[in-house]
Amino acid sequence: MNDNEYTSWSAAGSLSMFPKAFWSLLGTAWSFIVYFFRKNVRKLIAHQTVRFDVMPLTPISRLRLGQVKRKILVLDLDETLIHSRHDSGGLLRPAVKPDTPPDFVLKVVIERHPVKFFVHKRPHVDFFLSVVSQWYELVVFTASMEIYGSAVCDRLDRNRKILSRRYYRQHCKIDTGSFTKDLSFVHNDLSSILILDNSPGAYKGFPENAVPIKSWFADPFDTSLLNVLPMLDAIRFALMFVMCCNVTKYNTCNGDAHAASKFNSKKLKIGEFSTSFGI
Repeated sequence: MNDNEYTSWSAAGSLSMFPKAFWSLLGTAWSFIVYFFRKNVRKLIAHQTVRFDVMPLTPISRLRLGQVKRKILVLDLDETLIHSRHDSGGLLRPAVKPDTPPDFVLKVVIERHPVKFFVHKRPHVDFFLSVVSQWYELVVFTASMEIYGSAVCDRLDRNRKILSRRYYRQHCKIDTGSFTKDLSFVHNDLSSILILDNSPGAYKGFPENAVPIKSWFADPFDTSLLNVLPMLDAIRFALMFVMCCNVTKYNTCNGDAHAASKFNSKKLKIGEFSTSFGI
């Protein structure tokens, strides 16, 4: 091969490699654009027109609120406020796209094995927490392990001290192979407690204290947390809102049948209320 033939071969080889390099660079740039868009689309959606305006209380409402005790709102984590997946492959759910950018990443050690959790916040969760923390004492009750649940709560709380009271898997009861949450463990007065949870099995012992909410995995247009705010706003003014069967079970009425009947007639039926709001 003479010098002219070698030069021609080299030039042809370089030209043949150019399209591959170009398409590879273009593919990388496109992947970055898609990733950036997906990461920021939820921030754009968070500013959609679906809003709940917190209005100042009238003097009458302020007087009424001063006559009732501050209630406790128990909050679940997974599929209620957030959804997460981890890199060990055991809990990856088909409803979640693995390439969806998380809101934050947690690195924890479980049984001496490092596990990375990719956590996605439910739409409007920050606004929701900022509002209900003004109305209720917030309590987190999750069936997750403490090392994971505590880290999630810290990220949601953002040093505001609104999620300081927390209960984890070790505080749950096991009933027919599933974890249930005993609300009397949170407070012995059930008339002051309600729970927001996506899993009916978690509160099956206290259905009249429950505010059901649909499970959330990945829908960026979900507004369930906003939908529940009007009901929670109304409940904070109620004197009592649980079924008397729970009151009798935990002796809140002190065994007085007349008091129990009076309590039952004044209760605010959460199930009917939540249905009317389409939660």
